[in-house]
Amino acid sequence: MPIVFREGGLRYYFFSNEGSPREPVHIHVRGGGHDAKVWLEPEMAIAESYGFSSTELGRILEAVSRNRKRIAKAWHDHFSDGR
Repeated sequence: MPIVFREGGLRYYFFSNEGSPREPVHIHVRGGGHDAKVWLEPEMAIAESYGFSSTELGRILEAVSRNRKRIAKAWHDHFSDGR
């Protein structure tokens, strides 16, 4: 489970097994007993959320937006798909 970064008490990560066939690029977020999943492709969007408020989800989307290139690079490097 590669952790890409931590911010605001939250862990931003993905799983080494992201489905077969692999799902599009996304990031999981966990903190304070809450979980969320954010798609980066085809466009950035909350895929699911358990326990985060709308304000917290807004902050998560801002963090993902600021780190979008970093997340995508970590994803592609981890899965070695040459991007």
